[in-house]
Amino acid sequence: MEMEKFSKTLTITGSNEAAVIEKLDALKVLAGKLKTNELKRLAHVVEHEPMKTALAKKALGL
Repeated sequence: MEMEKFSKTLTITGSNEAAVIEKLDALKVLAGKLKTNELKRLAHVVEHEPMKTALAKKALGL
């Protein structure tokens, strides 16, 4: 079953247009692969749990 598509306007900051496009591409993958509750939990961790975010970045080699 095909999901409906919706359009919204948002502002993303970056050092240049190419950097912003890379961010958008990464967000598109996350939105397509994660369920809504998973995406919301990820956002919460990134925003409110710096230790978990630091551990995740280290595990990813960032």
